[in-house]
Amino acid sequence: MRAPAPPPARKIEALQSLQSGLTKVLVTVAVVAMAFTATNVTLFAIVHHIPPVIAWLLDPMVAVALGAVLIVDGRLSEHGVHPSGWASALRWFAGLSTWLMNCWSSLWPTGSPFGVPRHVDPAGLVLHSIPPVLLIILAEAITFYRRAILDRIAVLCAQVDTANAAVDTPTGHRASARPAPPVSAPVGRQVPAVSPLVICGARQAYTLTVPPVSTPDPASDDEPVRLSTEQALNVIRVCWVNRESIRTAARKSTRSSSYVQTVYARLNASKEEPAQLALTGPSGQ
Repeated sequence: MRAPAPPPARKIEALQSLQSGLTKVLVTVAVVAMAFTATNVTLFAIVHHIPPVIAWLLDPMVAVALGAVLIVDGRLSEHGVHPSGWASALRWFAGLSTWLMNCWSSLWPTGSPFGVPRHVDPAGLVLHSIPPVLLIILAEAITFYRRAILDRIAVLCAQVDTANAAVDTPTGHRASARPAPPVSAPVGRQVPAVSPLVICGARQAYTLTVPPVSTPDPASDDEPVRLSTEQALNVIRVCWVNRESIRTAARKSTRSSSYVQTVYARLNASKEEPAQLALTGPSGQ
């Protein structure tokens, strides 16, 4: 017998935990790789007439820049924000700089002219290439994983919103209260006359008036009609073009604020023109 599938909310938590784990793995590999290459970069700087007092600063400078872009990219991706192309350029520049400084002595040994490498040290090249190349490829792979995870989370959030709306919508009909039939006096029995109401012993009598029973207006209890997924996305796009708040877009699209925030983030990262987005709005708006 196959086990029941976990609910969408639990899947979202698992994907968010996986995304945080990928960021931790990337930062750990970056720290280990920078520690391995620190000695080679420092010796490279000293050989090229950099004073030892400041030669050791070269590798931490590149390591801090690379670590910052990796951490910030991971945090922004968790919130649905995709960094610009400058972030990718910084990752590649820092990684290639580290690789080149590590492999310089293996590509161009002392005394060999600069140009096409002719006296390459294969063992040294492989040894010094593994940490930087591994870090660069891992960073690009995790960037793809993050985008795939965010797309899946957006789909699961839509399923959670649909399930919540189905639970909140009443399915039964209200029972209409029928008035009680009037009680008639038994035939042949005289009904005693009711004396008028007397206030504080005075002779003047006041008729007791009972206000009518207030009945709720059935039109006021109607809930807004929930839009379909395609209609809700079109409304959110129009609200995004008009720079309306997330709360307003959630009310108009009959979706939760978290779902609208995810769609807003994907629209901010997309390369579509606002004019084209406006044309996809629902008719009548």
